[in-house]
Amino acid sequence: MDNPFKKILTNQELPEVLKKKVLNDVAMIKLSIDIADLFVVKYPSAIGDLLAGGGADEIEKEKSNRNQNDKNTN
Repeated sequence: MDNPFKKILTNQELPEVLKKKVLNDVAMIKLSIDIADLFVVKYPSAIGDLLAGGGADEIEKEKSNRNQNDKNTN
């Protein structure tokens, strides 16, 4: 298959149809990457956090802060 960009001279413009096709292909690739990122990385991570207690670290930090405050006041 010949490269259509090599057929275009430097002083000529790209045909609108070819521009739209390239931009649509790029948009489809970007959408595919975003969807893959959502379902392969973010969704399993969110499910893992939820099943692991979801925010348990923050609760433990609050408890340790309260214990330190209680020790300081005594």
